[in-house]
Amino acid sequence: MQRRSFLRTSSQAGIALSLLGTTYLLGCSDGNTAEGNGDGVQTSPAPAAAPKLWFDISLAQWSLHRGFRAGTYDHLDFAKITRETFGLGGVEYVNQFFKDKARDTSYLQQMKQRADDHGVTSVLIMCDGEGELGDTDAKMRMQAVENHHKWIDAAKFLGCHSIRVNAAGEGTAEEVAKAATEGLALLSEYGKTQGMNVIVENHGGHSSNGEWLANVIKNTGMDNCGTLPDFGNFCITHEKGNRDNCLDEYDRYQGIKDLMPYAKAVSAKSHDFNAEGQETHSDYQRILKTVKDAGYTGWIGVEYEGDAVPEAEGIRKTIELLKMAGAAV
Repeated sequence: MQRRSFLRTSSQAGIALSLLGTTYLLGCSDGNTAEGNGDGVQTSPAPAAAPKLWFDISLAQWSLHRGFRAGTYDHLDFAKITRETFGLGGVEYVNQFFKDKARDTSYLQQMKQRADDHGVTSVLIMCDGEGELGDTDAKMRMQAVENHHKWIDAAKFLGCHSIRVNAAGEGTAEEVAKAATEGLALLSEYGKTQGMNVIVENHGGHSSNGEWLANVIKNTGMDNCGTLPDFGNFCITHEKGNRDNCLDEYDRYQGIKDLMPYAKAVSAKSHDFNAEGQETHSDYQRILKTVKDAGYTGWIGVEYEGDAVPEAEGIRKTIELLKMAGAAV
């Protein structure tokens, strides 16, 4: 055989064998398994995407209260910090950090714009220092109700769904319950005209008794009056002058169960963590099961209040714990 004919014949045979091999490989692989990707190349399955949580995570501004009070952070940067530092999409403001701005529409517009610019939802405003809605003095109680009107207006402007208030007052459990029911009902009536919820946190005193607070909310008869169950605020009475020593504490797991039927927001309080990343005071998985069983799928706010680690680290630990515990229930 001449050299030219030999080369042509050999080349044609090689091409045929190559095509045969490719056909064989294609026939033995679906193109998506570890055995091949359609070209006979060994591959590994793509990692599964993390399952989406059944709730959204927001950041309570109080988690950074030391930094805001020290001037380390500017209130107007809260939405940016929430998104860029912690990767979260919801903010829960604290009125203490813009106390004189409730009626300043120019300032509120800046807050709203900052949130919009960073794709962050304004969830609620936590309101303190405006009087006691459970004050047994009717005149003082009415003043407290009126003091909160401006925060309802500000919350509506910002796009929040609620303001968080306190059902505080001096007197017996029965006296304060009656006063708080009346005060909350009046404030909720105004809130309704603005399409806003008025929600109450278990926040010390009688309000840290889950059964007591649930009954107060029920008795207002207002569907826009609800609760903000906090994982950790169930101390009814502290030792005088020593808030680290609780003399009368309501069971937190029962308290969450009491309050969830009326919940319009939830607060994931955290203080300390063990080596496995679990919060040492609250069983997050147990609490989140109660939250989920109640049919709640809204925002859960990170509220780190510890001092063993820096605020930013405590926030991150709480976020990771929420994700881990939330995925497990």
